[in-house]
Amino acid sequence: MAVKSGMTPATYSPSPTTGKKKSPLFKEDWIRPDGRGFHQCRPAFFRNGAVNAASGSAYAEFGNTKVIVSVFGPRESKKAMLYSDTGRLNCNVSYTTFATPVRGQGSDHKEYSSMLHKALEGAIILESFPKTTVDVFALVLESSGSDLPVIISVASLALADAGILMYDLVAAVSVSCIGKSLIIDPISEEENCQDGSLMITCMPSRYEITQLAVTGDWSALKINEGMQLCLDACAKLGKIMRSCLKESASDAQDESS
Repeated sequence: MAVKSGMTPATYSPSPTTGKKKSPLFKEDWIRPDGRGFHQCRPAFFRNGAVNAASGSAYAEFGNTKVIVSVFGPRESKKAMLYSDTGRLNCNVSYTTFATPVRGQGSDHKEYSSMLHKALEGAIILESFPKTTVDVFALVLESSGSDLPVIISVASLALADAGILMYDLVAAVSVSCIGKSLIIDPISEEENCQDGSLMITCMPSRYEITQLAVTGDWSALKINEGMQLCLDACAKLGKIMRSCLKESASDAQDESS
């Protein structure tokens, strides 16, 4: 794991940038609810091997957002398939009944499932498991903002833990536009009052974007600034994720020796 119990979670904020630090939508002395700077990400904690029964798994905490992902396969598809040179990826995202402040609303999230599939599909070498299926199940234990970027990053780590061949890990980061300011890695309170959002999922080592999702009205200058913030943060998040895998492999070698 990248962070051992009792240690401070790793951070992955983009390089410091100059600019306004206050949002015109709030009081002049407004600061983020959790005290972070506008371009400061939440501490990230990762752990591999969270589900023993799965082929691979990973757990993560980004602030109060907690997600666990299990990967099963490659295994023979339950559905009848014609011969295919490539494998199939199935993704499912669901929330526990206690994930949000409104209790009893846990359910599958079809939109997130589709976006998770799109983000991961380009990074997986599907030709490495023809006629078989890899199932990815993401469960949000606690929702506190930026859920989808966390889900995607953890799912990528779980796939690597399962030994699925990939071109690279996939890291995801989002920013919210509030007035004239960009807020990276927003929490729920910030997402509820945003004018727009931008999420990038990319393979950091290849500097290749696998998905770009934008909502709201963005100027060309603002969207370029948001993309650069996300890409910078994704590169640093990717290093934390690789460190988690290396430490897990080292721990496995120590246990086997």
